[in-house]
Amino acid sequence: MGGNAEYFASPQTVGELVELLRYCNQQHLEYTIFGIGSNVLFSDYPNANKMYISLKELLQFEVKENRWFVSAGIPMAMLALAGELIQSEDFQFTHLLPGSLGAGIYMNAKYYQGQIGDVISRVYYLDMAEPNLEVQCIPVEECQYGYKRSLFQDKPWIIVGADISVEGYPLLSQPEIESILERYMLMKDNKSNLMQFYTFFSGEMKRLTQPNTPTFIQEIEEYRAKNKHFVHHSCGSYFKNNYDIGKSIGALVDHLQMKGTGSGGAMISPHHGNMLINVNDATSEDIIHLQMVISEAIFKEYGFIPEPEVQIIK
Repeated sequence: MGGNAEYFASPQTVGELVELLRYCNQQHLEYTIFGIGSNVLFSDYPNANKMYISLKELLQFEVKENRWFVSAGIPMAMLALAGELIQSEDFQFTHLLPGSLGAGIYMNAKYYQGQIGDVISRVYYLDMAEPNLEVQCIPVEECQYGYKRSLFQDKPWIIVGADISVEGYPLLSQPEIESILERYMLMKDNKSNLMQFYTFFSGEMKRLTQPNTPTFIQEIEEYRAKNKHFVHHSCGSYFKNNYDIGKSIGALVDHLQMKGTGSGGAMISPHHGNMLINVNDATSEDIIHLQMVISEAIFKEYGFIPEPEVQIIK
């Protein structure tokens, strides 16, 4: 969804990213940074004076003795595969979790009881307020993590990677993780396609774990399949949950009998009330209209306006 951008780039190294940012500054171009695009909605009419920069090709997974360095473009789901290779359950929650690690760090992506802030130890970033654009780092204890919140949402910083502590676990095989990465890179332009994402990571997990697939991995697969998360294009969960209410946004939408409601080519998923799906060439405006319909209905019934989780990029 969304229109065609005048300027788009996908750097493969931090050096290329820095060159792009300097070019934007020299040419007085605005810029927007995103990952794979799983939790963003692009305008139908992109800004002609803006560079749209995806970090999905920033793909580095470096194995150290007691830690991994993982760059911002690596899909979060890759951590689940790496975890299985060292027989760790700590990363299972990232299985089939759409989005890149950089975006996950920014929003503290979570599934069930697991969240990205729990598995990283240090974050590397560029501070856009400083002219030299050198890579800096911050320990996870200073990242101010909360539910779908982090320090990064209040700073002009671009996340380029993170350290993940794996002390006490067997050493991950660098050739094996690189082999998985090479297969992933063959997807080329399909990295943002949800069905391609599902096919790749579900297949890789089966290859690593069958016939003894961990119970939690099986539960994730079953939940995603039941709710048809990867059948239609979507931005994932659209609203943040309001835990003061005691029910998820999806449950509230279900209670209001709004699942299946449509607008243009978009629809509230018949299977999950907090997913807005593209069923027939939907525009961003179709999605935003459904956002307003849901917000108004929830405010009328429950007295609060749900906060969007999806970032709308103009």
